[in-house]
Parts: sequence; structure tokens; C-alpha cells
Amino acid sequence: MTKPTAPVSPNTWNFLRDPMIVPTGFREYDARWKYPDEINLPGITAVGLGLATQMHARGIDPVIAVANDYRDYSLSIKNALILGLIQGGVQVKDIGPAVSPMAYFAQFHLDVPAVAMVTASHNPNGWTGVKMGFERPLTHGPDEMNELREIVLEGEAIARPGGGYEFVDGVKEAYMDDLVGDFKMSRPLKVVCATGNGTAAAFGPELFERIGVEVVPSHNRLDYTFPHYNPNPEAMEMLHDMADSVRASGADFALGFDGDGDRCGVVDDEGEEIFADKVGVIMARDLSKLHPNATFVADVKSTGLFASDPELQKNGVTADYWKTGHSHMKRRVKEISALAGFEKSGHYFLAEPIGRGYDCGMRVAVEICKLMDRNPDMKMSDLRKALPKTWATPTMSPYCADTEKYDVLERLVAKLVAKHEAGESFAGRTIKEVVTVNGARVILDNGSWGLVRASSNTPNLVVVCESSDSDAEMRAIFADIDAVIRTEPQVGDYDQSI
Repeated sequence: MTKPTAPVSPNTWNFLRDPMIVPTGFREYDARWKYPDEINLPGITAVGLGLATQMHARGIDPVIAVANDYRDYSLSIKNALILGLIQGGVQVKDIGPAVSPMAYFAQFHLDVPAVAMVTASHNPNGWTGVKMGFERPLTHGPDEMNELREIVLEGEAIARPGGGYEFVDGVKEAYMDDLVGDFKMSRPLKVVCATGNGTAAAFGPELFERIGVEVVPSHNRLDYTFPHYNPNPEAMEMLHDMADSVRASGADFALGFDGDGDRCGVVDDEGEEIFADKVGVIMARDLSKLHPNATFVADVKSTGLFASDPELQKNGVTADYWKTGHSHMKRRVKEISALAGFEKSGHYFLAEPIGRGYDCGMRVAVEICKLMDRNPDMKMSDLRKALPKTWATPTMSPYCADTEKYDVLERLVAKLVAKHEAGESFAGRTIKEVVTVNGARVILDNGSWGLVRASSNTPNLVVVCESSDSDAEMRAIFADIDAVIRTEPQVGDYDQSI
């Protein structure tokens, strides 16, 4: 394969013939581009051929499960990817439209080593991408992505004979059966199922009905134009809409799913949005009663309660804070044999004997319903109020170009570490430590903290702050973090504020 041609632009002769691939689309743990501005169909085919070459180079049995989310262009993207995989000598098992966890499930169900899911995840329309993996339940991390990037961009992909195609029906039914098992609710439960017209609309309502939950529908008609909002249960727009549905219907709570169904967001019976890391603590409290002395992984954006909550400590829980990102978290859960991993974005990784270790919003929904079934006298708001009180910002994302964000972050980390080493105060308190496993998490002497890191998926930095003391302290932490960020002129405006 020749190198992807550089000067290819849309609406030209070459655009229909030669691969165009913007290099920044190869990210830490998946690939994402604006389509067709940053990649064209020949470019997607080149990615497929590169993925096939990577499989052969690593000695992986050349068989792969492939699927696509529900966007109007995802089928074209998947077909272009499949063409490259077949050119590279890989047997493709196409399972059709799916949520990402259904594609991960297919690796187990069909007993194939590899997966490629065409999805832009929670990104708005106009984006596309691929989540891929070779070692179930793991997906590509930075090493694998860098290797793939080099194969594709340096023209090192190799065409081989032996490729083929098969459409495999019935995987959705098997996936749903696996999620339901023999569970049936023993208490009445009324749940708002919010899917934002995304792919999860084909799964969520049916799943709830099968386990005996009364469904309050919320944008459950498949519509790839996303007429109400982009399905992203971390965005306040979707959470507020879920809260309105709860109040209007008198539901017990609301569960919302992102565009490819691997994340889950929660709003309680009082219409209060519960950030996903706090939901993780609620689940960890319940699961650690069933599995004492369990280890839970939390990403660096998550609440400090995984380490400090008295109930978790009483149950012998070990908390492990790790890098943000679904690939990093899956890998860490497997490496240290954790029972589960929880990410503030709403990715949850439930390992054996609960799940298979990959992120599945549908599995989380079932487990939350089981949790409520085990606590028949409790409302979701009771579980929220039982947690120690903290004050946290939403996840905020100031703009920073993909080509600059990692250099900017490196300088920001150095400045924050220097503040700690110089004994400077932060939000009026002493800095206890600065954790630099993924950006910089500035931890104060009372356990409050502020984080800045680079987004792995979009041209942004990520900022999160939490106080164990007060709303005022949380705002003071943000002000001091932001003051350091503003020393870098390449950083733009925030997507939302506190």
C-alpha cells in the first residue's frame, strides 16, 4: 500500500480514488475523524487494510467481528472498512447495526479474537471512528494505536489472499438473552429510558420490559438526525431532559445511554442528576457487600469517595485510581483482577462474575435494577443522600487544538507540580500531592482536588474539581486551576461552566 496522499481534498477527482486521512484521528485508544472533512472512504479502507496487517503481524487469527452504530453514514464507513479488512486477508463476520458492547459481546459469542466497531460514540453527527481490539475484553491502547497509525500512514499495510465476508444474524438476540439471564424484578419499578434517538433505542426499552420494569419512554425512536439533542449522558442538556421526564412521570429514576450504548447516566426520583462516579460509589457499596475485600478501579476524574467512603472501607474495599479512557480502564481492571471499574464519563467495567470486563451501558442498567431489587425499601435518592456530601463540577472542556493539547498539558502539569514543590497554597489550603498518572490531579490536605488533563477524543482539555468541604471551596479550586490554565494562550473557552 502506498502512503495516503496528502493533498486530497473533498469534491475533487482524487477524493473518490485516493485515501485521505488526517493523522490526528488516531487517538489514544480509538480512531475518530470528522467525515468527510478529515477522512474519506478510501481512507477508511486504508485503515481496514492497516488493521488487517496489524493482526497478521501480531500472529492473531485473522477473523474479526464488525458492527456499526445507527448513523446515516456509518454503514458506508463500515463497508469501506470491511473492504480493507478483506484486502488484508481477514475473514469478516458482520453482525450488522449494534451498540458497541454488543460488538464486544460478539467476540465471546462467536469466539473470534478481534473486533472493529464503527461509531463516533457520543460525538455529534459529522464524526465517525472505529473502536477496535484484539484481546477480549480489551480494546486498543496507545501502543496498539501508534502501531496502527504507523502502518497506515507510512504505507506499510500489506494486501493478502484469504479474506472473506459473512453476515451473522442473531447476535442481538443472544446479547439481549445474556443481559437478562434469569433475572426478573420482585419489586415494582418505573424507569425513564432515555436514548436520545440513538442506537440504544433499539435495546433499552425491550431490555427493561423483559426484566419486569415499567418503561417511561424518552426519545426512543431511532432517528439518526438526533432531533432533540446529541445522546450523551454526561451532558447537562440530556441530564436535565431526563430529570424533567422523571418529574413529569413520577418515575423511580431515569437511565440514559450515549450514542453507542456503552455509557449510562442516572437521574434519581427527585430529579437530581447523579454524576456517574457517585453512581459508581453507590454500586460499589452494594457490590462490596456481596464481594467483600473487592478492588475497584476509578479514573482520575472521579470522586475521592472510592478511597475515603466509610462504608467501602468497612467492606474492605481497595481503591485504585487510574488513567481516564475506556481502553486504559478495561486494561487496568483486567491487570489487577478488579471486580469493577468506574469512570466519571459513565463507562462502567463490570468484570466476572458480574460482566465480562468491557463497558456496557445495558449491563449497568440491569445491575442498577438488581441493586434496587436488593434494596426494596430504598429509593435512588435515599442511596444518593447516604453518600458523604461532596461538591463537584461537571466535566468541563476548554478548547485546545489536537496538535497542541499534549504540549500545553505538559507545561500545565509542570506548573502545578512546581506550586506543590514550592509549598504554595491552593484554594487557601496546602497541596498534599499532585498525582500525574493522567494529567495533574492536585489533591489538597482535606482530600478535595482539582484535575486538568487532555481529552483523548476531542480537541479539548478536561477540567474537574471536587470539594469535600463546600461549594465555595469547589469554586475556589476551579478558580486556581483555571488561573494556571489561562497562562497558556492556546487554550480557548469552556463548553460549559459551573
